[in-house]
Amino acid sequence: MIERYTRPEMGKIWTDENKYAAWLEVEIAATRAWAEQGEVPAADAEKIAKNASFTAERVAEIEAVTHHDVVAFTRTVSESLGPEKKWVHFGLTSTDVVDTAQGLLLKQADEIIRKDLHELKETIAEKAKKYKYTVEMGRTHGVQAEPTTFGLKLARWYAEINRDIDRFERAAKGVESGKISGAVGTFANVSPEIETSVMKQLGLTQQSITSQVLPRDLHAEYIAMLALIATSIENWATEIRGLQRSEIHEVEEHFRAGQKGSSAMPHKRNPIGSENLCGMARVMRGHIVTAYEDVALWHERDISHSSAERVILPDTTIGIDYMLHRFNRILTNLDVFPETMLKNMDRTYGLIYSQRVLLKLIDEAGLSREKAYDMVQKLTAKSWNEQKQFRPLVENSEIMNYLSKEDIDDAFDYHYHLRYVDDIFKKLGLDD
Repeated sequence: MIERYTRPEMGKIWTDENKYAAWLEVEIAATRAWAEQGEVPAADAEKIAKNASFTAERVAEIEAVTHHDVVAFTRTVSESLGPEKKWVHFGLTSTDVVDTAQGLLLKQADEIIRKDLHELKETIAEKAKKYKYTVEMGRTHGVQAEPTTFGLKLARWYAEINRDIDRFERAAKGVESGKISGAVGTFANVSPEIETSVMKQLGLTQQSITSQVLPRDLHAEYIAMLALIATSIENWATEIRGLQRSEIHEVEEHFRAGQKGSSAMPHKRNPIGSENLCGMARVMRGHIVTAYEDVALWHERDISHSSAERVILPDTTIGIDYMLHRFNRILTNLDVFPETMLKNMDRTYGLIYSQRVLLKLIDEAGLSREKAYDMVQKLTAKSWNEQKQFRPLVENSEIMNYLSKEDIDDAFDYHYHLRYVDDIFKKLGLDD
C-alpha cells in the first residue's frame, strides 16, 4: 500500500524486520517444542531463544545468492549462534515457518482492525442516539418517500457494523492459524505434538489437516470479509455524499479553516473524504479476485499464491485500517443541519403524506383500495404538476365527503411515522 494510506502502527507490521521477527518466533517455538519431546537439549533450545538474532540487511545479502528467503533467514540466524545452531529449522519446511508467521502477522493486524471496528461502532451508536428524533425525509429511488429520522439512518449503520464485526471475528480466527506438518502435511519429519505445542506457544489456531500450506480458502474468506467491511463504509460514505449535495445539504463533512475545495471555484465544499473512501472500497474489492485465485494450488502446494499474498494481505489490512479510521473521523466531525431536513420535507408540497390519506380513506371511510388510490393519485398529480400544496387540494376535494378535519390533521402529522422509533432502538440495544 502506498504511504498516503498507510497508518504507522499497521504499516510497521508488514515491514521485513517484523516479518523476520515473526519467523524467529516460530523457529524458537519449534526448538522449544522439540525440547519438550526430548529431541533437542533444553539448554540448546534456550540458547537459541536467548541469542538468535538477524538483520534484514544480512538476510537480503544472503538471499541475493541463495534466491530463497527462508534459507537466507536461517543462515543469518545461524551466524548469531554457536553449535546449537544445528537445531534451527530442525524437521521443518519453509512454509511451516512462513505460514505460521503469517498467522502471527495477521493476528497483529487483526488487533488493530478490531480496535478500529469497535471505536467506529461506538461513534455510530453515539450519533444515532443524538439524532434519534431528528426528522428527515426518507428517500427511495432518490425520490422523497416518507419521513424517517437521521438517527434511524445511523441505527441501520449500527446494525450493519455489528454484522461486520461478527463476520470479522469468524474470518480472523481462520487466518490466525499455523501449521508445522512438513513438506506435504504428513508430519513425516515432525510429530503432531510439535505442531500442537508451537500453536499453543504462539496463541494460534491449529487446523485439523493441511498440505504443505494452510488451506487458502481461509485467506479468501478473510479478504472477502475485509472487502465487505470496506463496502459497508462505502455504503455509509455514499449516503453522506448524497446528503451533502447542494440541492439537499442536510449534512456536510466538516470544512476546516484554511481548507480549499477547488482550485477554480472558491465556494466549493466537497465531500472529499467520503469520495476517497468509495474509491478505496473499489481497490479492496479488487483483491477478492486475487484471493479466490489463490485457493486452487497444484497438488500439495505451489507458490503461485505467494507473490499475490505479498501484495494483497498488507494492502487489504492497511487499507481497511485507513478506511475505518478516516470514516470514524468524518462521522465524528460531521456537520448536521436539522433545520434543512425539516425544510426539505416541504419541497414536495406535502405529497409525502399521500399514503396516510389513502389509508384513511380505506380504513376510516371504508372505500375500496382501487377507488381510494385513484382519488388520491389524481390530487397528487395536480399538486406535482402545478406545484401546489397537497393538503389544500385534499381539503377542497371530494375526499372531504369521507374524512373529517381531524382525520386530515392526523394524516398530515409526521410524528405518526416516528411512533416506533423507540422500539427499533430498543431492538438494537441502543435504548440505554
